[in-house]
Amino acid sequence: MHTPVLLRETLEQLAVRPDGVYLDATAGLGGHTAAIAERLTTGLVIAADRDGESLELARQNTAGWAPRIRYQPAAFSQLRALLADLGLQKVNGLLADLGPSRYQLLTPERGFSLSADGPLDMRMDRTTGPTAGDLVNRKSEKEIADSLYCFGEVRRAKRIAASIVAARPIRTTLHLAGVVARAAPLTRRLHPATQTFMALRRWVNQEAQELNALLASAPEMVASGGRMVIISFMSLEDRLVKQSFRELDRQGRARLATKRVVRPSEEEVRENPASRSAKLRALEMR
Repeated sequence: MHTPVLLRETLEQLAVRPDGVYLDATAGLGGHTAAIAERLTTGLVIAADRDGESLELARQNTAGWAPRIRYQPAAFSQLRALLADLGLQKVNGLLADLGPSRYQLLTPERGFSLSADGPLDMRMDRTTGPTAGDLVNRKSEKEIADSLYCFGEVRRAKRIAASIVAARPIRTTLHLAGVVARAAPLTRRLHPATQTFMALRRWVNQEAQELNALLASAPEMVASGGRMVIISFMSLEDRLVKQSFRELDRQGRARLATKRVVRPSEEEVRENPASRSAKLRALEMR
């Protein structure tokens, strides 16, 4: 099983009770889910993910704790309805890791990868919605530029959008990566198309809307004394989480369990470079 990001810190902030009910809203490959389930006796962890393929891998990876886990496909905007369907009003803790899963990133046919050629898909749920290919080949130059800047803070968004439109049709990930690299040459260690791919992924999956839905509904799903833990990987998302948590604290509905953002240790970054940009914030409901 892969190593989940900020695992020790996540468990510490969730303060898992053996008899508690927990919602892992981004089960991914099951790393966090398994660690929570391992600490339960009569409790339950609901493993939810909008990516049914990842959820099936999570089911396999956490088979040893299956009696304490319920696997449920769901996007953030569907979580309140999911709890109602399960006969639950509140949970004792909620976790959301906003990064894509290792399976998504390392499977070329999913279309997330910069390093291996594959179809321009990028959908977390491959059963619905437009693909990244649909967007880059059909949307106007202005729509593409605006979305790259809005969803990924992409510098040179206008130049990249113009290059994308000029290169149509774009069918594969490496084709797109090459187009972007020529429009925005490498200036840092990151591949020049990294932010463009991230912005397209967020556009395809409506991640900003889904995160806003989670931040609006989560306070109603977590019981008094329960914790919300959210791990983000980009400043746009972290700002939304920070603002939401601070507002709930200001209103007296919750208290900040983490006064400052929690980052991975140097040791974790060495062992798992994918964790380097992770930021964890936690909130305790009153």
